[in-house]
Amino acid sequence: MWLAIGKTIVAAVLISFVSWLSGKKTGLAGFLTALPLTTLLALAFSHMEWGDAKQSVEYAKSVFVAIPVSLLFFVPFLLAQKFNLGFWTCYSGGIVLLGVGYFIYTYVTKLI
Repeated sequence: MWLAIGKTIVAAVLISFVSWLSGKKTGLAGFLTALPLTTLLALAFSHMEWGDAKQSVEYAKSVFVAIPVSLLFFVPFLLAQKFNLGFWTCYSGGIVLLGVGYFIYTYVTKLI
């Protein structure tokens, strides 16, 4: 129980900090967000909770494949100025592309 509460507090503080920082130092906040902070936390939390090194390695491999595919979310944002897209259009389009990316992800993970 305490582990779950501790994990929630650490994750919430980290997300809140980066969100706050984005209003002060956009570049630094973007860099910190681009780091696999969630992955670092989730891998450590998962290993602490389950203690299974093999499972942790499989989890890390899964994340490795997912990271480049998840970049599809940002494609509409990259095209926003060219096509005069608003935030919610970019956001929605990114989510749709993530759905497409999931099918790519499942295909690739079956190969490795």
